[in-house]
This record gives sequence, structure tokens and C-alpha cells, in this order.
Amino acid sequence: MTVSANNWAEKIRAGDVRAISRAITAIENHQPEAEEILRQLFPETGQAYLIGITGSPGTGKSTLVDRLASHYRKQQLAVGIVAVDPSSPFSGGAILGDRIRMQGHATDNGIFIRSMATRGFLGGLARTTADVALLLDAAGKRVILVETVGVGQDEVDIVKLADCTLVVLMPGLGDEVQAIKAGIMEIGDVFVLNKADREGAERFEQQLTAMLALAPERDGWRPPVVRTVATENRGTAELAAAIDKFRAHFESAERRSEKNVERWKQRLLELLQARLMERVVGEGLGEQALAALANEVAGRRKDPYSVVSEILARAGLK
Repeated sequence: MTVSANNWAEKIRAGDVRAISRAITAIENHQPEAEEILRQLFPETGQAYLIGITGSPGTGKSTLVDRLASHYRKQQLAVGIVAVDPSSPFSGGAILGDRIRMQGHATDNGIFIRSMATRGFLGGLARTTADVALLLDAAGKRVILVETVGVGQDEVDIVKLADCTLVVLMPGLGDEVQAIKAGIMEIGDVFVLNKADREGAERFEQQLTAMLALAPERDGWRPPVVRTVATENRGTAELAAAIDKFRAHFESAERRSEKNVERWKQRLLELLQARLMERVVGEGLGEQALAALANEVAGRRKDPYSVVSEILARAGLK
């Protein structure tokens, strides 16, 4: 398996599309070789700039991602796109399939597009999105665009992954109210008012700008509002310029290094949690035993806190 993983990793470093696709499938399915491949590739990571694109459903995130990808390709930058979609209740796969909506890039070897299903994972991302982004980084993609599933008020995991987070809004969908109350408004580095040719765009922009003016600056940065009409490719260059300005601001202040440390603290905790769950449930507890314990708790014959301590003791963690 090690020899196979070595060959696999070498093909990924060379940008082999088939090898990248197979490796992502292995990561999503938690196959044993996936972790070994990521171990080998990790020293080559850290070169890509990750841009997260989040916002409510229907705001045009996918079209915006498509336009940004074209913009970066004109700069001769290799681009990776990870589009997170809701899961099919039947197959578990991604329902929407953003690759279908980005067929204009199908023959461009400088772009790799992958749709990922959330598989029930909350927060707007799939559980393995971070690992897939690492793999694309190692494969030479210098800009990675991560589009979240349409999110609500508190599904903001993208901020833990992305170097720059775009919050996409649009006039006419109640976003005026959402802008006031939503926790998602606190994570944006750049706000994108898409479909800005719709009625009410001017008023919405004024409200949004006024609200952002009341919020404290983050390390000297106040998020700008950029108007776009992605379907007509209007505002894409201005949006890319705002992203570049944000990147320059935080890299000059060495904030990216601090953010990377914080990100890896969170990531280590996530990996530790996953590994512990595998050990506790996979090795120390079977499905039948878990059902039996749940039955005792439901019947009030045992309390859940004592049961958790019992499960940990079985796994040798107490």
C-alpha cells in the first residue's frame, strides 16, 4: 500500500487529474490510503490562497465562482474549485452538481472542479473539505475557491478554512432583515452584492454599508461592499481587486500567519475528535451495544452521563 500511495502522491504533485479525482474519492470515503497520501503531500502545501464564497441559496454563488475562476485563469493561475452541495437522500452524493454549471472550464487543464456532498455535516461544508483543499494545494492550485452550500445564520465554518471569506447577498430576498440579525454577517472579509441590477439594490447597499460602518474594524480592515452582476460578468475585476487588497493588508500585517495557527488549532481538535470517535465507537463499542445502552437510557434505567463514562472506560480512555 505504501508503494501505491507513493506513486499516487507523485501523480498528484504532477497535477494528474485522474489521480486527484481518485484521491478525493478516497478522502471522502475515508479509505485507509487517503491519510497516507495526505501525509506525504502535506510538506508541499501552504502555497494556495483559499477564497471562501458563502451566502444564502439563490444569491448566485456558483456563477460568481465561475467568473472569478475565469479571471484568475487569465492571470495564468492554476485554480481549484470545491463546490459543496446538499446530499442526495438516496445516493448520498451531491444533488446540484456544480460541475454541470461550470462546463465552460471543462477543457481547461488549469482548473479542477469538484462537487462534494455535505453528507449530513452542518456548517455549510463537508467534513472532508479541508483535506480536499490541502490536496489541491499540493497539486499546484494557487487559488482555491470553496463554495459553501446555501447557509443560514450560524453555519459559518468556512471562516475556519478560508484565507478570505466572501459573503454573497442580493436585493429582494429579505436580506435586509438577514443583514441585521445574521451571525454570517460577522465573518465576511468582502461583501458581494450580486444581482445588483435588481430593484432595491441601491437602498440595500446603503443599509449594508451603514451597518458595516457601525461594526469595529478587524485589525484595521473594514469589509467593503462590491456590486456585481455575475451573469453578465460585471464587477468581477472589482471583486478580485478587493480580494487582492484584503490579502495584501493581512499579509503585510502578518495576520495570515496568526490565522493559520488558529486554523490549525481548530483542525487538530477536529482530527482528534474524529480519531477518538473512531476509537470509541469503532473499537470499543458496536452498534448493538450502543443500541442496548440507548435503550437503558431511554427507559431511565441508566443516566446518559454514567453511560458515557462507561463507554470511555471500555475504550480505555478513563
